Amino acid sequence: MTDDAARERHRRRMQRQKEIVDARVAGATLERGVLVVNTGNGKGKSSAAFGMVARALGHGMKVGVVQFIKGSHATGEEAFFRRFPELAYHVMGEGFTWETQDPDLDRRAALAAWGQAAELLADPAFQLVVLDELNIALKLGLVPLDRVLEALEGRPAHQHVVVTGRGAPAALIEIADTVTEMRPIKHAFDAGVKAQKGVEL
Repeated sequence: MTDDAARERHRRRMQRQKEIVDARVAGATLERGVLVVNTGNGKGKSSAAFGMVARALGHGMKVGVVQFIKGSHATGEEAFFRRFPELAYHVMGEGFTWETQDPDLDRRAALAAWGQAAELLADPAFQLVVLDELNIALKLGLVPLDRVLEALEGRPAHQHVVVTGRGAPAALIEIADTVTEMRPIKHAFDAGVKAQKGVEL
């Protein structure tokens, strides 16, 4: 096949692809808030959520973040995003359960975080709400699943929500619009590399 023939074949294939994509884009006419769930054992669930925070802030949207489980250790995303007055940032965990070793403390912290999250979910001023590591709190039974589902389904129609953490419950996946499962293939930690600023911290 000559170079010209190969280019023409590629052009025709891309033209067909464009027609398919354009038809799908034209058919997507609904405009409403979406529920996104990032789950799985791989790295990147919270990172993806904070990418959406950056995107929303770039569009001038008001954003709320509630971090469950995670403690008060400093992270790059918190240091960066606290600069934005249109972002309400709440770190409300006491640390991972193997650090606290106190189930009552974990439950109190998770319920307090849920109280803050419920306020954001009920407030139409917030266009994006991130509930970081909520899946862990649900998996451990620290927050009642039925209350979470009710608040998510009753939120303002335009409000987007991102829920992160391993072990997303089936009922949450069922009502979500977009679900991504992060799958680990390789991680530097397994080779003895400690958590790095700008990567994990």
